[in-house]
Amino acid sequence: MSAQKKLLVVDDETINLDFFELMLSKLGFIVEKAKDGVEALDKVKKFFPDLILLDNIMPRMSGWELTKILKADPKYREIPIVMLSALDDVKDKVEGFELGVDDYITKPFNFSEVLARIRAVLRNRELYAQIVVRESRLALAEDLSNDIKKALPDFTKTIDDLDSAIAKLGGDSQILEKTKFVRNKIAELDARIEKTIAEWEDLKKREIGLPALETQIRKSPIAQEQIRPTS
Repeated sequence: MSAQKKLLVVDDETINLDFFELMLSKLGFIVEKAKDGVEALDKVKKFFPDLILLDNIMPRMSGWELTKILKADPKYREIPIVMLSALDDVKDKVEGFELGVDDYITKPFNFSEVLARIRAVLRNRELYAQIVVRESRLALAEDLSNDIKKALPDFTKTIDDLDSAIAKLGGDSQILEKTKFVRNKIAELDARIEKTIAEWEDLKKREIGLPALETQIRKSPIAQEQIRPTS
C-alpha cells in the first residue's frame, strides 16, 4: 500500500472522533474529522479522503444520506466507505452494502478489527485502481493495433504503386528487392496483429468486467461475514 492515506472520520460523538484521530494518526494516516454528514460533505470536497470511516446515526445528515449523495456523484463515488453503526440488523447491513459501502462494522467496535478492515478496503481499492489503469492501457493498445491493421492495406497499395512506377522506368532490381522486403515486413506485421487481436477477443470472453469486479470486491469474505445471520 502506498504511503500516507487520508482518512475522514465522521461521528457525532467527540470521544470517538478524538480516539480515531489519535490512534490512526499514530499509525501514519492523515486524519480529518467531521461531526455530522453536512460537515463531512464539505470536508470530502476540500480534503478528498482515500477512505471515509462513517457513523450511521447522526444529526442533520445521517451516514445513509451522505452515502447516497456521494455514490450519486461521479467525482466522489469511488471513495470507499466503512460504515460504523449501532444497528445490528441484517437488513440494515444489506442496505448499507447496496448503497455502496465497502464494509460495515457494528458498535461496540474493537479498534484492531476496525484497523484491519480499513487496511483491507484500502488494499482492495488500490488493486482495483491498478486494474482500471491497466485495462485503460490495454484498451489503448488494442485501439492502436486495430488502427494499424486498418492502415496496412494502404501501405501495401503504396508499395504496389511504387513497384508499378519502377517497372515503367525500366525496373531497378535493388529497389525492387527493397520494396519486396518492406512488403514481407508488412505481411509479418499484419499476421502478428491478427494473432494479437484474436487473443484479445479470446481473453475478453473470459474476463471479468470492472463493474462485476467491484461487486466481487464488495462481496469479499469480510463483507459477507457482516451480513451472515447470527445463530
